[in-house]
Amino acid sequence: MNQFFKSFKFKVIVCITAFFLGIGLYSVTKNGKTPEGSQLIGTVLNPVKRFSNVISDKVSLVIDLFVNSEEYVEENRKLREQIADLNNRLIDYEDIKSENEDLRKFIGIKEENEDFVLSPPCTVISRMTNDPYGTFVIDRGSNDGIKLYDPVVTSEGLVGVIVEVANSYATVRTLLHPDLSIGGLCVESRDTGIIEGSLTYASSGKCKMIYLDKNNKIKKGDLIITSGNSGQFPQGYVIGNVTETGIEESGLTAYAIIEPAVNPNKINNVMVITDFDKTEAEKQIPTGNIGEETTETTTDTTEPDSTDNTNATKNTEETTESGEE
Repeated sequence: MNQFFKSFKFKVIVCITAFFLGIGLYSVTKNGKTPEGSQLIGTVLNPVKRFSNVISDKVSLVIDLFVNSEEYVEENRKLREQIADLNNRLIDYEDIKSENEDLRKFIGIKEENEDFVLSPPCTVISRMTNDPYGTFVIDRGSNDGIKLYDPVVTSEGLVGVIVEVANSYATVRTLLHPDLSIGGLCVESRDTGIIEGSLTYASSGKCKMIYLDKNNKIKKGDLIITSGNSGQFPQGYVIGNVTETGIEESGLTAYAIIEPAVNPNKINNVMVITDFDKTEAEKQIPTGNIGEETTETTTDTTEPDSTDNTNATKNTEETTESGEE
């Protein structure tokens, strides 16, 4: 019996009954006014009527879904395809936008360095797994004029050098690698040293500037650029900023920790400097070893004491006397 009251037939019977009762109540109204008895019946049956309407709507919805299920499935499939297509277009748009921004920056490199011969823009196609130094592979090689030990850059700064070359790809060793040494120059103090990677600092994305004179003037925040001494790298290209300074355990030299301007683990596009005017670097960087350059800079910024002045006077007098003789 309970199943009957829950069945579809019972709901239909209730709906039909409510319908005819409604007609009957309307027919007994007089001049648009409902007698008290009819009003009482309407009060009782209205909730039943509303309930039957809700049930009828839900039943109709179920029937519609059942009858048109294949059509809805196909429509849903098409909508999913449209959403996927729009997402792909959005991704393509963002990629193109990023590439255009990189191209504008790379054009800026050429405009600022007219002597540079640059490769076409290179895309990072893979990264060395379990490599703490950020070594990666680019999609350009010897077919594009790239050679061993060519500098790799972005518009923000130096990234590293080419260490392996094939026809259509090349491997880049970054500033974080201990096997890469670069002459560095502090813009503010003019102190010079050697930039090397270190396993100790590579995990935090930093490298180390070593062989600094103990009396150097480098401080936190100073900008480090390439010195150009070796001729392998152009002079004046940004390396990074100083985050820390200190004295080596030997007590003989000082060091500085450098945060590179370019994080090799976050870049997607680079360019390779395949050639540049090395005579410009030779003109701008004085000759001599690192210690001599640092000593000269330090001497210029300190006042000579009275002893030095006295010795200088004696030497001058002796030279004058010998000349007279």
